[in-house]
Amino acid sequence: MTTTTPPGVRPSRRPPHRPRHRLLTLLVVVLLIAVPLGYLVRSAFQSRESGEDKQRNAAATNLTYGWPNKVQRDVYDVPLPSRSSHYAFYEANSWQTSTLYVQFRLPPKKLGEFLEDVGTSSSALRSGHVTIGGRHAEKVGWDLEKEGHDYAGTTYRQSGNRPDVAITVDRTYRSMPRVYVVSTVKF
Repeated sequence: MTTTTPPGVRPSRRPPHRPRHRLLTLLVVVLLIAVPLGYLVRSAFQSRESGEDKQRNAAATNLTYGWPNKVQRDVYDVPLPSRSSHYAFYEANSWQTSTLYVQFRLPPKKLGEFLEDVGTSSSALRSGHVTIGGRHAEKVGWDLEKEGHDYAGTTYRQSGNRPDVAITVDRTYRSMPRVYVVSTVKF
């Protein structure tokens, strides 16, 4: 028995064969959406953390324990020697001047290297001189007028827009002198 189709009616056709790769299609869609979204979220968190660190440093009103970042050290010409310890810093900015305050301890042998890296020498230290003014010392809570302390200081003045660096060394503890640095850039 054969079936014939009445005239004017088309024979029914089977729909075209479509491979069933739904799992693969789902995987591709997820990867196209999830991977970029993951990078976006990760980037946002990193950006937020960076901003919080900058905000914390900007809001500081006194010394922050730790190293100043490399940009600050380069701008203010304050190289920090190896084998030193007890770092603390504070940066103050205004329209006309910016100042970086740094304190640390280091062995006496490293003191000469530090002074040379700044651009001066150990022979430039004048015994009994405190080269950091009272206004600057008070701003960060330094007491550089203690009785019985052995201070020596020098100021390294640079030409152009390079910073002036005032250095006072408390040599009371001979094995690890404390160094106080105030570097000022004028605009």
